Order: sequence, then C-alpha cells, then structure tokens
Amino acid sequence: MPDRNDAARERYHHGDLRAALLDAAEEELRLHGVEGFTLRGCARRAGVSHAAPAHHFGDARGLLTALAALGYRRFVAAQERRKQAEGAQGAGRLVAAGLGYVDFARAHPALFRLIFASDRPDQDDPELCAAGEAAFAALQADVQAALGPQEAAGAEGRALLQAAWAMAHGIADLVVAGRLPFLPEGDAAGAEAMLRAMMARSLGAALAPPARPS
Repeated sequence: MPDRNDAARERYHHGDLRAALLDAAEEELRLHGVEGFTLRGCARRAGVSHAAPAHHFGDARGLLTALAALGYRRFVAAQERRKQAEGAQGAGRLVAAGLGYVDFARAHPALFRLIFASDRPDQDDPELCAAGEAAFAALQADVQAALGPQEAAGAEGRALLQAAWAMAHGIADLVVAGRLPFLPEGDAAGAEAMLRAMMARSLGAALAPPARPS
C-alpha cells in the first residue's frame, strides 16, 4: 500500500504544494490530534522546508482553517453521494443526508472533530465561512424538499432543520466514538439498516404535526 507521505511528496513534485501540505496536515491531524498538530510536522511529512507551510498558510491555525474548509467540502460531497445514489426525494433526502453525515464521520473522524468540536480554525475566514454556508444551504434545501417552500420558511421548517441536524450529528458522533451498543459489528448491511431505521424514526417524529392543545 502506498505511503500517504509519498503521495503528498508526489503532489509537491508536480507543483501542487498547497494540496500536498493539506494532505500532510490531514495525516498529522489524524495521528496527533489538534493538540499535537504543528507546522514543522506537516512540513516534515510533506518533505518540504519548515518555511513552506508558513508561506502558504501563515501559521498552524491558518493551515487548520484551510483543512476545515476542505473537510466541509468533503462533508457536503458525502451527503450528495448518498442522495444521488438513492435517488432520494422528499423526506428521504434528509435520511440519505444523515447517512452521508455518518459516512463522512467514519471516513474522516479527525476532520469531523476539527469541524464540529475545535475552536482552532478561524471561523471568520472567508473560505471556511463559504464552505460552512454551503453545508447549511444543502440542509436547508433538504428541509424544503421535505416540507415544501412555504412551510420550510416558517417556524416548522426551522424546527425540522435543527432536529435533522441534531439527529444526524448525534448519531454520527456516537458512531465514531463507538457508543452505539446495539449497532451490529461486522455486519455492514445490518448496521446500515439500523442507522436508516433510527433516522427514519427520528425524522418521522420531527415531521409529525404538533399536537393541538385539548
């Protein structure tokens, strides 16, 4: 299996130093977490001078910010793949998006934590803001598909948006932490079916009209 360091160096030698540094940064983050993340470690992993990351990103926070923006784009792409693969319509788009949420968290747990549980990225950075807004816009579009434009714009739409987000994020976080005791191990199809059922049940409750006072 090719080493990720070799892949990063190969990209550098082809002139794409920024991408090579992001590859190296992702691996450093995976291995050492935010606490152990350094520009020197990224430079060493990419096989470039210690000054190279600073030239492109300024400091460690700048590199982590660019990495978080990349993470958001992968996050949206994982959700879109699910929706397209399933041809999801209506409320089914929210279930598919939730499964894509879990797909991303499983494939990139370090990026998942960087995006949603770290204060290191600069939240005012334009690239990161644009990437985060794109993720939020995708969720808004899914809520609109579930409720229709008029209801999605009102209080019910806002409630469903927050419920869907909380549901998907909570499940993804528990999956990554290994804290879902009834999720079948070694049975991908069974685990998928259970995750889908959990999301459908949660969204079914969220989509139900509120009870009228008697």
